[in-house]
Amino acid sequence: MAKTLLVLAATLAAAPLAAQTSPQTAAPARPAPAAAEPLPEDWHDIPDDEILLLQLQGGHQVAIRLAARFAPAHVSNIRKLATARWWDGESVYRVQENWVAQWGDASEKKPLPPELLTRPPAEFEIGAFTPAQRLSKPDSYASATGITADGWPIASDGKAAWLTHCYGMVGVARDQLPDTGSGSELFTPIGQSARRLDRNYTVVGRIVEGMQYLSALPRSGAAMGVYATAAERTGILWVKLASQLPADERPHFQYRAADNARYAAMIALRENPAPPTVATGLNVCDLPAAVRRRP
Repeated sequence: MAKTLLVLAATLAAAPLAAQTSPQTAAPARPAPAAAEPLPEDWHDIPDDEILLLQLQGGHQVAIRLAARFAPAHVSNIRKLATARWWDGESVYRVQENWVAQWGDASEKKPLPPELLTRPPAEFEIGAFTPAQRLSKPDSYASATGITADGWPIASDGKAAWLTHCYGMVGVARDQLPDTGSGSELFTPIGQSARRLDRNYTVVGRIVEGMQYLSALPRSGAAMGVYATAAERTGILWVKLASQLPADERPHFQYRAADNARYAAMIALRENPAPPTVATGLNVCDLPAAVRRRP
């Protein structure tokens, strides 16, 4: 018995030393910064009918990339609204601090075009979680996140998948029932990402140019950030698809493909920053939109 106790005591005494001398888990190797630089073939054209342009008062223009393959019913409505020039003369009527900017018809009484699907089905979720690049850690809102081959941020809980409400993403405002958002009233997060809206509001796109003209607007102190007077609103001169403009006036955009080693290296550098920066995880919304004007 005494021998057993002595052996146990020796084992316990040695345990802290063993813990101190055990090898630590090696940090992941950081790729060279040059390995994360895109090649010319990594850039792909975005179709002109997937770019929605908002011309604001003051000469400012905002460009939105439409998520046509993820929210086809709502994007179809948005294209019809743009073709009908429904937004012309409307406004950005809600700007709530650290939350969203919203635009459309402030009265919510303007008749919609007759060909519009007034109650499209809720498109809160996408077909499947198929990222070209998957982040190494889950976050507070999903068990897995990543980027599709064509550059969209997505998330999953292991069952469903969805587009994430990152800064600059464009969502469809609605009433209480899920199928009450036609696409005529749109919003974008202007402060932190709005991930608690995931799977509750349809995401129809992402602002790829001119975000500063919405995020820098004066905040409203009224309830929900809705401007108290019409004079506070920012007017919308017109909204058009790029495909509606004359060919020589269209802005052309490209997205950076994510299905390659260079994009993976970019993620690895962000997930494993060089000292003295300490890695605390990477949120899918921390990744850049990676869209540019075509050179």
